[in-house]
Amino acid sequence: MIIKNTQLQYGFEDTSYVSAGGLDGIRALVESFYSYMDSIDSAQQIRSMHPDDLTIPKEKLTLFLCGWLGGPSLYQKKYGSISIPQVHKPFKVGFEERDAWLLCMEKAVNDQPYPKEFKKYLMAQLYVPAERIRMVNE
Repeated sequence: MIIKNTQLQYGFEDTSYVSAGGLDGIRALVESFYSYMDSIDSAQQIRSMHPDDLTIPKEKLTLFLCGWLGGPSLYQKKYGSISIPQVHKPFKVGFEERDAWLLCMEKAVNDQPYPKEFKKYLMAQLYVPAERIRMVNE
């Protein structure tokens, strides 16, 4: 008798990518994220690190998250490999900036129709690169 695991294991193969809704779901997440970055007072410092026109940053974050979540490596195919902490090294990123970024992302994640368990998992995973960026900037 074969018993199938009915518990979804995030972070395995493409389960996180699929749980995020694939490319369209990730696009929606990124749109929501940047909307919060534009509207939350505590995020104005990190918003100022971006160009006025967010077309390219939105595309880059969307494509990066696709691969990072176990989907296709769209960012790498278009832009090449990336070291997230090193790319952000020229910017002043301390605790406040890290926390503002995470707040915008948490609000954006909560706007999505993701399962509660995936939202919790995703925020825990996003904390890691956010903290690494902060550490590189110390």
